[in-house]
Amino acid sequence: MNAVNHPVSPAGTLRWLLKREYWENRGGFLYAPLIAGIVSLLMSAVGIGLGLFALHRAARDGGLHIDGENVNINGLDLALLTQKISAKDMADLGNGLDLTLLLSSAWPFLVLAFVVFFYCLGALYDDRRDRSILFWKSLPLSDTQTVLSKVLSALIVAPLVATLAAVATMFGFLLIISIVAVTHGGSATTLIWGPASPVSLSAGLLAAIPVYALWALPTAGWLLLCSAWAKSKPFLWAVMLPLFAGIIVSTTKLMHVFDMTTGWFWQHIVARLLLGTVPGVDLVYRLSANDKAKNVESLAALMSPAEQLKTLAMPDLWIGAAFGVAFIVLAIVLRKRAGEI
Repeated sequence: MNAVNHPVSPAGTLRWLLKREYWENRGGFLYAPLIAGIVSLLMSAVGIGLGLFALHRAARDGGLHIDGENVNINGLDLALLTQKISAKDMADLGNGLDLTLLLSSAWPFLVLAFVVFFYCLGALYDDRRDRSILFWKSLPLSDTQTVLSKVLSALIVAPLVATLAAVATMFGFLLIISIVAVTHGGSATTLIWGPASPVSLSAGLLAAIPVYALWALPTAGWLLLCSAWAKSKPFLWAVMLPLFAGIIVSTTKLMHVFDMTTGWFWQHIVARLLLGTVPGVDLVYRLSANDKAKNVESLAALMSPAEQLKTLAMPDLWIGAAFGVAFIVLAIVLRKRAGEI
């Protein structure tokens, strides 16, 4: 029988490489953020349970005060506690709920920062260390496709999975506090779903994925470059080189020659090389002190898709992305020349 050869397109090859990266790193990409979300929900449930126990005890002992008067009730009635709530109090409640939702959903993102950092650090080093690079180079795969699949896995696939885990955690937390509200005489719609902004927060988190990909590009590129270049201990090379550079600049006052402070070097060079994988760091760079004071009044507005995408107008983002692309190109060149360690 004559075999029919069906060449695979570059897009198809890249798709299979992405699948390979996902399956080989499923523990970090999928299980780690999911487990972090579950742990967050469990700890929230335990904390809420302990808080309710304390409130019930205070209510029974007459230690609960409403409008300056002692209230002694058998149990905790949220309808009684919230019947005189004002519009301002309701707005404050909404902000408090939004903050709580963000904190509950932050755990998958904390895991994401470490997963992406160490994934990029070992992406091109591990296959040289265990000699599997010889096998992959024997396949009809270009080094450019291989490196790009790792970049897309780190900056698109992993953040997308972590964001979905964070959104699921957020709604899981809403479900927990809704059950608490209903079982204590309150209305989940009035006290939880009405004041809070879970849909807006979720949309903002999804809109932040392309922002994260571009903002983290210099860090990912630097780590991949160290992974492709270092003959051993890529972590030390990746971390110590920027730190030593910062120390040298600080001690020699070199930045004063350019009429800049050493703090600028630490913020725009060292931090951009090492902390770009931490989600939300771009907000620290974008918001001034006045903006923070103004926007903290409404977390839902601060985390909206429009606010998240404002980072795309920052020159710092695109300058860092250009350096990230240069690092990735160098990593591709080094991988093409890679041999045995």
